[in-house]
Amino acid sequence: MGALPKRRRTRSRRYARRQHLRLTVRRMGRCMNCRALLVSHQVCPVCGNYRGNAVVEAGEQASKYR
Repeated sequence: MGALPKRRRTRSRRYARRQHLRLTVRRMGRCMNCRALLVSHQVCPVCGNYRGNAVVEAGEQASKYR
């Protein structure tokens, strides 16, 4: 037989325990070059720039980094 809890866990303790299980929202930003939406700290999938500098070719980025 498995272990059994000695006391019932209250709602507040139950939800406090589950706080880290929630989904997190990805931070979105805009590319400085083409203003496309992108995930923060990532190369722009449209133009291939990162923080205003050309990092990869626009067509090359999809095949190389995915």
